[in-house]
Amino acid sequence: MTKLDRTQKWQSNISRFKTYIRQPHIILSLVLLVLLVVLVIIPILKMFIDSFIWQLEDVRLSRDARPGHFTFFHWKRIFASGISKTVLWTPLLNSITIGLSISFLAMSIGGFLAWVIARTDIPFRKLITAVAVVPYMIPSYIHALSWLTLFKNDRIGGSAGLFQYLTGIAPPDWVSYGYLPIVITLSIHYFPYTFLLVSASLKSIDSRLEESGEILGATRGHILRTITFPLVIPALLSSFILTFSRTIGIFGTPHFLGAPVRFFTLTTQIYSNINNRNTATGYILAFILLALSSIIIFINQRMVGKRKSFVTIGGKGFRINRTPLGKKKSIILVLVFLLIFIAVVLPIFLLTLQTFSKYSGSYSLKDLTTLFWVGAGGTEFAEGEAGVLRNPIILKSAWNSIKLAVISSLMAGFIGIFVGYAVVKGRNTKLSQILEQVAFLPYLVPSIAFGALYLALFTKKIGPLPALYGTFALLVLVSVAKNLPFTSRTGVSAMLQIGSELEEASEISGARWVRSFRKIIFPLSIRSAVSGFILVFITVMRELAVIVLLVSPKTRTLTTMTFRYQEQGYLQFSNAISMMIIVIVLVGNFAARKIAKVEED
Repeated sequence: MTKLDRTQKWQSNISRFKTYIRQPHIILSLVLLVLLVVLVIIPILKMFIDSFIWQLEDVRLSRDARPGHFTFFHWKRIFASGISKTVLWTPLLNSITIGLSISFLAMSIGGFLAWVIARTDIPFRKLITAVAVVPYMIPSYIHALSWLTLFKNDRIGGSAGLFQYLTGIAPPDWVSYGYLPIVITLSIHYFPYTFLLVSASLKSIDSRLEESGEILGATRGHILRTITFPLVIPALLSSFILTFSRTIGIFGTPHFLGAPVRFFTLTTQIYSNINNRNTATGYILAFILLALSSIIIFINQRMVGKRKSFVTIGGKGFRINRTPLGKKKSIILVLVFLLIFIAVVLPIFLLTLQTFSKYSGSYSLKDLTTLFWVGAGGTEFAEGEAGVLRNPIILKSAWNSIKLAVISSLMAGFIGIFVGYAVVKGRNTKLSQILEQVAFLPYLVPSIAFGALYLALFTKKIGPLPALYGTFALLVLVSVAKNLPFTSRTGVSAMLQIGSELEEASEISGARWVRSFRKIIFPLSIRSAVSGFILVFITVMRELAVIVLLVSPKTRTLTTMTFRYQEQGYLQFSNAISMMIIVIVLVGNFAARKIAKVEED
């Protein structure tokens, strides 16, 4: 090849590259990738680096500490020292144990309820289906607070719960706190995962498969074991992994129910260490939690990918026959409504009752009061604080919560639309795949660990990035980044529904890309992406773990105020604020249903 040929080839490559790089979706992909690197990758790297650096507070731990210098001290301290069992191994074992227990119990409850709804002639099917998902819509720690209101004893924390008040019998510590209540309350919160997945799977199975077994003389139990169960295993497996990956990273419930008896999990250890200024230790524990969550997701992908597929929907019609319950109908209906009562009605009733009790642990009718709701303050109660509806600090926190949820949902929603456009337009390219994977990465990071990432990055100024710790902007950034996996998926789904010929017609007409996107793509995608907006709003409104390490007195939200009052022993205030959160979340869900109904019409 001559020098002239090489020059021409080089110029041709440059020309093709310029043409490639000028494509709108390529420019958008690169901009979004840079943004995601800043929001996701850099915090992970910064936290990892800080775990190898002597921190200023480490002078309390070692005489050899030289703040700012490299060290393996923190990793050795976690994995090979006298405190390893207390700081790492016991909390890790507790996290795995409660994660497995919750997953099995939630799967059993959700699977039973799914079978009842999808495969039997039980009445009130629509009502049960609607109410069954409510436990997941409200914050998970709500069930923990209601458990304390019911079963708290006076040996730990002073005041007794309703059970001891009515019976005079103090529940043992293992009933009031620790492993058992954590597993029960979180199972009640997470069983909707299994219910939704398994009920959808059961509804997709043609009942003629099971009828064929009956014709051949198989018993009902044999049919369930050999036909129905294998067909729903993928849904059961997905719900199990999803529940386990969520529960090992949850913070509020293990803290409220575990801390009083020093029952620690990885999440509560992360909070405890960072709160006590052992930041490097907290960062390493966060990395361990991140790694554990990633391994779980990887195992799920491998197991689901290797499973044999079964065709359950064919071209010869489809039928679902519902099994008559007969004499068992009344018993099963009572069990179902008892489950709904325990999961939805009882927690809300107990929290509401506590908010009207003048004294913690006293539930006498003569002691009922509205003081904690509309009291003017200046009394001997709660250090003279006004009721939640007249308390300026709580009202400011409510405004912060709503503002944070609205801003985060809008920002995450719009970024999700752009990610969806870039991914769909660049389908099957390396850049598109990388963008989609990086956008999904926050899902793998447990919430408390994600908050620790942002604490590591934004505590100090880094180059052009200012120190955002204690600002509202930091809460927005972490909330947007954490919820990008949801909005990016809804964005991709929305863009897949829009034909490329619409944009091509606009280009032929001479419109620039910005105008085409603003006038055609965005209006068509926004309606499909509304579910992502609403999901982020509800998630941020009830979020505690992501922001608990990042809030300041000026940026408190309702969830962190609940946490604060619970820590201080002001249960009435804590429960009243929790009720405010429930109302806002349920109103948000109602709005989402209305919007979805309008879209369908």
